[in-house]
Amino acid sequence: MREFGTTVFATMTRLAVETGSINLGQGFPDTDGPEAMLERAVEAIRGGLNQYPPGPGIPELRQAVSEHQKDGYGLDYDPDGEVLVTVGATEAIAATVLALCEPGDEVIVFEPYYDSYAAAIALAGAARVPVPLRVDAGRFTFDPGELAAAVGPRTRAILVNSPHNPTGTVFTREELASIARLCEEHDLIAITDEVYEHLTFDGVEHLPLATFPGMRERTVTISSAGKTFSVTGWKIGWVCAPYTLVSAVQAVKQFMTFTSGAPWQLAVAYGLRHEMEWVAAQRASLSAKRDRLAAGLASSGFEVLRSAGTYFIQADIRSLGFDDGLAFTRQLPERAGVVAIPTQVFYDHPEYGARYVRFAFCKRDEVIDEAVDRLKRL
Repeated sequence: MREFGTTVFATMTRLAVETGSINLGQGFPDTDGPEAMLERAVEAIRGGLNQYPPGPGIPELRQAVSEHQKDGYGLDYDPDGEVLVTVGATEAIAATVLALCEPGDEVIVFEPYYDSYAAAIALAGAARVPVPLRVDAGRFTFDPGELAAAVGPRTRAILVNSPHNPTGTVFTREELASIARLCEEHDLIAITDEVYEHLTFDGVEHLPLATFPGMRERTVTISSAGKTFSVTGWKIGWVCAPYTLVSAVQAVKQFMTFTSGAPWQLAVAYGLRHEMEWVAAQRASLSAKRDRLAAGLASSGFEVLRSAGTYFIQADIRSLGFDDGLAFTRQLPERAGVVAIPTQVFYDHPEYGARYVRFAFCKRDEVIDEAVDRLKRL
């Protein structure tokens, strides 16, 4: 773990506090989730649901996740053995990599990637093999030939994140099909991070990789409640996969946290069953916020890429006379009173992302407007 120090999110959040800047770096909303779901958590606490829940997760939540996968995607998972509740998606990813990858194995990741992926792979003693996402026709995408070339004799898994943080891209059916073909041809496991599954815009559809032919039996599907219901602090995630894979993940997870968050689990079960209309309204609201920030960034001189999903939008800084996102974001709090994240820190090859910075638009309109006014100082 020597290569892993303080995360860029902690560094930039500290800068925001020190300079009184608006934090458009870290991806968390500044409003709460559905009121009725929040009230279910309060009721659960007052009702005495304050001790350890079952290790795999409370039955109500496992059943609700199973129903969600069936109703939304036609994926049939047994709640008693094929669904595992975790402490957010971050624990799910770490436990999955630790369970399924041995020292010396290789895990393919699309760069830029969320920083916990690299740490989980390192903890497993495995090696990450990055495949770059580059901008083509206004969106980040990968070269299928480069992806195929990354597969070697030690490749164990491909870690897929769509909708994708930090780029805001959503992989197309053709892109996902190319990943599925490689997994089948080389007998690879797919680990999919789908935490932004409900936050896609402009009619773009989220397609779980497990729905592709031959992929259910080799895919570990991971998601969580945090982004869907704007409750990132609850840290309730889940794994859906065949029995053998879930059993392996649970064998690791039980020695990491064993279990957690009984009241939140019960509330999330309620949310999955009764608050999806709220989620649809939230998606529409976030789409409008994305447009609001994109227009503001463009008016401040940035070249803006259109985000198809997530909380994030990418901006090219070259039009402002910069070509190093890390240097730019370090200066930005003092120069404009705004914090952003340099995209290059999510790359093994930072030169691919040096000209881009990531802004989060999951904030109140007045916060976005104030940030835009400040950015006009540039």
